[in-house]
Amino acid sequence: MAKRNVAANSSFERTSLASLDQKLALAKRCSHEGVMAGVKAAVVATIATAIPTLASVKMLPWAKANLNHSAQALIISTVAGAAYFIVADKTVLATARKNSFNPPSNP
Repeated sequence: MAKRNVAANSSFERTSLASLDQKLALAKRCSHEGVMAGVKAAVVATIATAIPTLASVKMLPWAKANLNHSAQALIISTVAGAAYFIVADKTVLATARKNSFNPPSNP
């Protein structure tokens, strides 16, 4: 039983726990950056899509006849969701690559 306590408090285990905490903090920061970049992209995409969609419904007879409120909302929200996920994914991957613990391999 005494050996078990000594092994649990070894310096190797404390170092690995500290390393694990550091990796967890880095992953949280990486994902937070991705979320914030995704939200910014979604806002821009929403505005960039809403203006022409709503303007076309006002001006074009075909759009006025065929695009009800649900269709307009679907168009706008689809573009916003796509922008969010694309930008968030690219940001998380770029941040993870930048903060990678593995050194680049030399060919």
